[in-house]
Amino acid sequence: MSRLPGWRAAFRIARRDAVRAKGRSALVVAMIALPVLGVTAADLTYRSALPTKAEELTAELGSADARFAATSIGPVKLQQMPDGINWSTPEGAPDPTPEEQAKPVDVPAAFPEGSRYLTERSLPASVTTRHGIADTEITELRISDPMLRGRIELTDGAYPRKPDEIAATSDFAKAAGLSIGDSVTVRGPELTYTLTGTVELPADLRADALYALPGSVIAPWQKSADRDKTILPPQSSDPKWLVKGPAGAGVTWQDILAANERGVVVKSRQVALNPPPDSEVPMSSMSSGYSTEAETTAAVLTVAAMAILEIVLLAGPAFAVGARRSRRQLGLVGSCGGSRGQVRAVVLAGGAVLGSVGAVAGVGAGFGLTALFRPMIEDFTGNRFGELTVRPWEILGIAALGLVTGVLAALAPAIVAGRQSVLESLTGRRGTRRSSRVLPVIGVIAIAVGVTVAVYGGISGDTTFVAGGSVLAELGVLGCIPVIVGFLGRLGRRLPLTPRIALRDAARNRGRTAPAVAAVMAAVAGSVAIATYTSSSAAQHAYDFEPNLTPGTVALAASDRGADAELPRSRAAVEQNYPVSGRPADFGRVWAGSDCSVYYEEENGCGTLELIRPTGKGHSCPLKGKGAKELALRLSADEHKRMMRSPACMDENYTMVAFGTGDHKIIIGGADVLDTYVKLDDPAAAKALADGTPVLLNSAYAKNGEVTLKATHLYNDRDKENRALHPGKARTTTDRLKVYVAPDRFAATPGIRMVMPEETAERLGLHVEDYGSFYALGRDATDAESQAAYAAIDQAGNRAYLMSSNERFRTQDDTILLILALFAGVVTLGAAAITTGLSKADAEADLTTLSAVGAPPGVRRSLSGFQCLVVALTGVLLGTVAGLVPAIALRLTDLRAALEGMREDPMQSAYTPIVMPWETVGLLALVVPVLAGLLAAALTSSRLPLARRAG
Repeated sequence: MSRLPGWRAAFRIARRDAVRAKGRSALVVAMIALPVLGVTAADLTYRSALPTKAEELTAELGSADARFAATSIGPVKLQQMPDGINWSTPEGAPDPTPEEQAKPVDVPAAFPEGSRYLTERSLPASVTTRHGIADTEITELRISDPMLRGRIELTDGAYPRKPDEIAATSDFAKAAGLSIGDSVTVRGPELTYTLTGTVELPADLRADALYALPGSVIAPWQKSADRDKTILPPQSSDPKWLVKGPAGAGVTWQDILAANERGVVVKSRQVALNPPPDSEVPMSSMSSGYSTEAETTAAVLTVAAMAILEIVLLAGPAFAVGARRSRRQLGLVGSCGGSRGQVRAVVLAGGAVLGSVGAVAGVGAGFGLTALFRPMIEDFTGNRFGELTVRPWEILGIAALGLVTGVLAALAPAIVAGRQSVLESLTGRRGTRRSSRVLPVIGVIAIAVGVTVAVYGGISGDTTFVAGGSVLAELGVLGCIPVIVGFLGRLGRRLPLTPRIALRDAARNRGRTAPAVAAVMAAVAGSVAIATYTSSSAAQHAYDFEPNLTPGTVALAASDRGADAELPRSRAAVEQNYPVSGRPADFGRVWAGSDCSVYYEEENGCGTLELIRPTGKGHSCPLKGKGAKELALRLSADEHKRMMRSPACMDENYTMVAFGTGDHKIIIGGADVLDTYVKLDDPAAAKALADGTPVLLNSAYAKNGEVTLKATHLYNDRDKENRALHPGKARTTTDRLKVYVAPDRFAATPGIRMVMPEETAERLGLHVEDYGSFYALGRDATDAESQAAYAAIDQAGNRAYLMSSNERFRTQDDTILLILALFAGVVTLGAAAITTGLSKADAEADLTTLSAVGAPPGVRRSLSGFQCLVVALTGVLLGTVAGLVPAIALRLTDLRAALEGMREDPMQSAYTPIVMPWETVGLLALVVPVLAGLLAAALTSSRLPLARRAG
């Protein structure tokens, strides 16, 4: 007998039941649709934001067929790969001679006959803005040509069509405060242009650039430089040609081979999209080929599995409540001869019906929201979508996932409904069922095994074990949740009425509460895991980062010899336009003999100054030289970190030379330099400088409180003034100086090893010169303030430059953490709200009884709030603990890789911290549960009309 009529009836009953219970059905559809929406939107965004090969070519070529370019080796035969990136001379061919390299390459002669082309050249330039001066790149390219569509698009105004017109990218125009019609002057040749429009590069929305017509910048700039030797000539790039081949032909592989014979490299759209076989590529034997293997990682599978589990956990209680409220209807099915299988079919059909509706609604909403927020997503990623890329099979798979999830969520309630006797169903008795004592034991075992497996995977470097162990541990926590929820009921004995009822209701209805708590836990665990890993990686990058200045400072330094006379005006320019606070800390440079910044052309043409570092423990870095690798094998990551940060190893791996010091890194300065730049607040150090004693920041150079300073007083014959004062042969002096040694942490001060008083340098026969100033910043400078300061420095003689901090690397990490917190918070609010709604639907009789015995109207509202708070807070706390397992295991994997790298190169950092994202955890553990409770209380009606028994 066919089963189809039975299923048809089951679907009909399920559909009518869904329409009858609109509120509960809407909750289930929302629970299924929301994850489907998220996955659909993520799939569409990822596929659309990830450029295809054709879109990458459009970003490079526009609508041109190819880009032709000469190489730096002259018109000699070449070989290239079809991608137009890799090229070389033929194997065995002799290297081109200097004469051959100097010959020009006739690139246009390599174009296919009947082609049309555009030329492109770029150069760096300093231009005027509304605020002052800014550095940018100017490209000579006729961007109005249709050949550039897809690569450069007009956003406002018009394209440049005259030699004195120019266009700017929208980002540059905004930062520079420029509007259409404003004048832009290129500094140096003082060429002035009118801004006619703003453009954008769809592949790089953050580009800062200017566009002018070919021949309107480089040629007149070069003429100005030829007439006036004080003007630096333009540093332009080699020209490139964008070529549109003959109609319908394009630029073929044979055209490329012909161009290679002339020494021209070609990137062709046609060839890149449809590369020739290796047998036709002469360079294929020299290339290792490409690896484009796509690998589905264990992490992706883990996320998919936990997403399905989360939906099942959220939707399951709704189907359980629905089956309970329809138990009389299900009892009638049984009393009319329906089998247990048919009763189960009715509940499963409800899952299929609501799952289908949720899947369709989720997919549709995913498309709609992606299209609606597309501009915002494009601005965030920094590139325009070529098109909304839809992979039909992926979308169908996502929709099928929603359908299957709905059926899986109804599976457990269907089994329970099928086991109930017809008499219990018709009379409405629920019966009694003791909680399983086996499940918590299995859960505890699963937690122990899962944590062990995850940690083992982290130590061994196997991410599959990390993922599997993390999932197993989380499933173990799920098994323990009913016991945890039951324990919550005991906590309410001494609490006021509504929180006591909320806790006892949660404990009594564990089948409804536990899955919702588990769903919140799953969402929070994933977010906490990613947030912990992200914040830990950010801390590692911050540790590895080498700043060019101490935080919160900026340095003004002279740009050439003799510029000290202009420094007062340059200092005034900075102080008037930059957000500096306090007084400047002036510093100078010191040298011996003739100045090497002037007499550097000939060998041994200037003096030298050197701090001699003693040898032995505390002075020589044990991670460098003989025995370093053997030592590294015995070091832990923490021991290696302490050794790397010791003064002896500070200069070995990286040392920044700035402030005109040379390798000795000695500056002339006073106590204000220690306070403003070094951040050394020590009265003893300030007194030492006042008494003429240098302050040493790196203790590895000191022995018994003294340093050895070696100076070679060599004077160049061209240095006539100093040569007359110091006739005779060069002399070398070695002085032992008493120094004040700063604490070890100041050895990492960027650019400075020792601060020396001016009188001490003069006493040693050294030369000194005022070189600049350090400033403390009240806040980061805006684009307008930076441009204004550069312009003011230029007006002051342009003989100084402003050096600002390069520490701008943690903004993106903060954004990621915020997104994760918002995602987990939304899921937590949704799960708590759904559970509260189900609680109200399942506890109408209890609420009616409360009203009947005279409970105040506000009890109903506060009860909903506390029910929501219980679910959210319990799930968040459990999720935080569960999320630490994969995060710690993955960091152990990173630690293993870092230790391997350190033991190969002992000067490579092995620091791999585990940092808790306390802001994210605090937001989830405190703000979100309280917000969930307040929203539930605010949206719940405080009055319930008394129901009258029928009959």
